[in-house]
Amino acid sequence: MDRMELVVVGAGPAGMTAAIYAARGGLSTVVYDKGMPGGLVASTDRIENYPGVEPLSGFELASRMRKQAESFGARFVSGELKSIKKQDAIFSMDFSREKVESEAVIFAAGSVPRKLGVDGEERLTGRGVSYCATCDGPFFRGKDIAVVGCGSSGLQEGLFLLGFVRSITYIEFLPYITGEKILYERNREKENVSFLLNHKVVRIDGENSVESVVAMDRETGKEKRIPVSGVFIYIGFLPASGPVAGLVECDKNGYIITDESMATSTPGLFAAGDIRKKPLRQVVTAASDGASAAFSAIEYIKGFGK
Repeated sequence: MDRMELVVVGAGPAGMTAAIYAARGGLSTVVYDKGMPGGLVASTDRIENYPGVEPLSGFELASRMRKQAESFGARFVSGELKSIKKQDAIFSMDFSREKVESEAVIFAAGSVPRKLGVDGEERLTGRGVSYCATCDGPFFRGKDIAVVGCGSSGLQEGLFLLGFVRSITYIEFLPYITGEKILYERNREKENVSFLLNHKVVRIDGENSVESVVAMDRETGKEKRIPVSGVFIYIGFLPASGPVAGLVECDKNGYIITDESMATSTPGLFAAGDIRKKPLRQVVTAASDGASAAFSAIEYIKGFGK
């Protein structure tokens, strides 16, 4: 079984920033992720609020981060964390392809899209229901779609989808828009965009693919059927904290509780990024978390065994 000084779980902005700082600080560092480096940000079409960087795609930013981490000696390995335990101050982890030990761990596994939980959603996922505009947008060229959720994520992804689709109907549970004003304004000025506020999606219909979405007016109870070929869902995220839930303290929603140094309730196990309980989840705050977690891991390992 391989022994590393530091294992980083998750190759999003938090995990890759942690890898940059840790490897540059001299730690033998390996980053595991079950998907492509970048996490959710890699599927974002446009990032325009990362300080000092001209607007670019999430994939491009993630690629730059990985290249920088690798330049300092960090290794990236594909693998999903199945279990983790700590014994005699050593962390033992079972990944989908191998087992590894380390003196410290930075858990930055991020979050996963929240699902509506309505009839038709699961059955039609991959057949019109999607959680990733960058991945699936081109399949809906010239078609009518619905975007569920008017937070910043939904509005941003909708702008990307407008490059392909014929029209977008936004469906929002609340009676007002929750996303950034600038994103709302960019959508509102488009003639092929409409907003359906204070409506709850009750089901998604279709035989072999999505044919319509049904939304209920939360005030009157009246249902409205909207013919669409695709439904893109952006109603928030859930923390992917399951593998470490037995080792760390979490809030009622599953987000990991840390101090300002990113330390969890288990010494040597740090958390960073969207997985952590905090008020703001952005690329820049994830990167900040990663840097802090790496610094803390370096200090912890310096005193390891003393």
